[in-house]
Amino acid sequence: MKNEQTAAGLNLLIIGANGGIGRQSVELALNSGHHVTAVLRDPAKLSFVHPKLKIVKGDIMHADTFEKYLENQDAVISAIGTSGGMFGDKPTTLYSEGNANLLKAMKNKEVHRAVFISASAVEISPVLPFITRLAAKYIVQKLLRHMYADLLRMEELVKESGIDWTIVRPPRLTDKPVTGNYRIAINSFLKNALSISRADVAHFMINNVANESTYKATIEMGY
Repeated sequence: MKNEQTAAGLNLLIIGANGGIGRQSVELALNSGHHVTAVLRDPAKLSFVHPKLKIVKGDIMHADTFEKYLENQDAVISAIGTSGGMFGDKPTTLYSEGNANLLKAMKNKEVHRAVFISASAVEISPVLPFITRLAAKYIVQKLLRHMYADLLRMEELVKESGIDWTIVRPPRLTDKPVTGNYRIAINSFLKNALSISRADVAHFMINNVANESTYKATIEMGY
């Protein structure tokens, strides 16, 4: 099923633009006719040129490095992420403190719309198969306990912010290409949502950035 409500010509700020989902979001946003400000700690890591793309240096942990770029933006995509992986989980405040900085900067610049990335396993879905629920609880949640704890703190902050937020909770991420064909559940659990490509997470975010049915909503997605 395709899930989208497009709106061309928006000014989008994408933070974490050189990550797996962030880079895909930049490319899809440009292909959809949006103007993109891509925020990276190292701008050299985003190596393509487009007339509607502005690449700037900024760090979500330091609001003073990116707040000025929020001027006149219609929406923000927060595509930040840690690089530890399943077996490199370490204590982090990137998601909670970083996005708290972003929310404060958005308030200062009167930007009211943002999409954030979380993870499906932060909350065990009751509609998953029994074995999958066990694996999520006793393997995935334990191996990624630090990241998930910080993601939950982030979700609380976002939900209390008063902006028009969307939290996307993807399952296992892959590097497969964009399809535009996936299932979603708005403020509910999605049955048998076991994987999704980073490209399709980006596709959903960009194509629903102006979709009011996703405002103040948590989205599960998968194939």
